[in-house]
Amino acid sequence: MGRYVARRLIQFLPVILGTLFLLHILSVLTIQIVGDPVRALFGPNAPPDAVIAQLQAQYGLDDQCLEQTGNPCVGMFIDRIGQYAQGDFGVNFRGRSVMEMFLERMPITARMAFIAIVFETVVGIFLGVLAGLRKDKFIDNFVRFSTVLLIAFPVFVFGSLALLFVGLKFGLYLRNSDWAPEWLGQMFQIGYNADYPWLSLTLPGFVLGAFSLAAIARLTRTSLIENLRSDYVRTARAKGLTTRRTVGIHTLRNSLIPVVTYIGIDIGFLLGGSLVTEGIFNVPGVGQLVFLAIKANDTPVIIGVVTILTVVFLVANLIVDILYAALDPRIRYE
Repeated sequence: MGRYVARRLIQFLPVILGTLFLLHILSVLTIQIVGDPVRALFGPNAPPDAVIAQLQAQYGLDDQCLEQTGNPCVGMFIDRIGQYAQGDFGVNFRGRSVMEMFLERMPITARMAFIAIVFETVVGIFLGVLAGLRKDKFIDNFVRFSTVLLIAFPVFVFGSLALLFVGLKFGLYLRNSDWAPEWLGQMFQIGYNADYPWLSLTLPGFVLGAFSLAAIARLTRTSLIENLRSDYVRTARAKGLTTRRTVGIHTLRNSLIPVVTYIGIDIGFLLGGSLVTEGIFNVPGVGQLVFLAIKANDTPVIIGVVTILTVVFLVANLIVDILYAALDPRIRYE
């Protein structure tokens, strides 16, 4: 196991370098084709050229290669790698540290992602197990029908409906009623409330995890049905083991391998922040930060945040791979 972890850690380097280089090329080509973002900040009221040159040097945009369309600017890329290796992800076009902005918004996105992961994992696996144990029965048909609806609905439609009917109408009714406690009304809040950092993210977290819940339920159901037909399950039943022990200890562990794979990949996306969900519920998280940076063409923020999220995604996938051995003793990496 130790050698496998070491190999995966070594594999991090080319993936991160490749991602950084791709982002670098895209940002360089954008500047070469669209124009200097520093001049775009001021529009028609541009300051003197000396001020523009000073700002270009401050943001690392004074390299002559940016004036040559198609030039990959390898020197700029090497300098950026050295800067990132020291933990410095630069500053945005307003002079704020990118890392400071990320750390300011990351706890909000992390809380929302945690709510989504718990919701989709617990409910999704529970529904998948019920459907798998009662194949072609009412509960199985209900789970399949409801999960298809969740998958078919676009996030912006489902989120908007949840905001309107659950957050606005039902939530407003709870907050204006005399019998409902205040914390219950905050669970169905239509926006982020810093006084209730967890409760106000409940509804956005449920919306964020709804699509993944449907996928986890269907994965669990399919995998469980397949494993229930295996020889080791028939052997366990022939030895007199109870259904609860056969399913709970033996079958379910193997059935959760594809589920854990999906959850591990999903963690990276959830921590990256959902642009749509955070936009609908006005959550000031990482997704909103990236969206605002794209609108403002704030290249340092885009590249810096995506680099950090790439590392988070790789770490999540490494943890998932290590969990395989715990779920299935047949898997060995040595």
